[in-house]
Amino acid sequence: PGWLLSPAGRPYLDSILHKNQRRVFGLLDRPVLPPALAVPTVTYKLFLAGRSGVGKTALVAWLAGTPTPAAHHETLGIEATPLFWPAKPRASGRPVLFQLHLWD
Repeated sequence: PGWLLSPAGRPYLDSILHKNQRRVFGLLDRPVLPPALAVPTVTYKLFLAGRSGVGKTALVAWLAGTPTPAAHHETLGIEATPLFWPAKPRASGRPVLFQLHLWD
């Protein structure tokens, strides 16, 4: 659990942060890592569905590290938010970069 804060995991965490805030990536952007730290990317698409006003957009904003909307407004259509998260699974012991596409 503390791998990201360890000296071995810190470069991966730094690749997704900008001024100690989660960096917002576009749909075609991705974190830049030095060639020596290149890791495989595992991509998942997560679709959030539910009743209006229950907090789906607020959840996505919180996970992405962006400001939560102050007032409720209905999301028209689908908003896709890319989110990157480095991890080191216990089974493999090798770091991977999860790319989550959150569809709200």
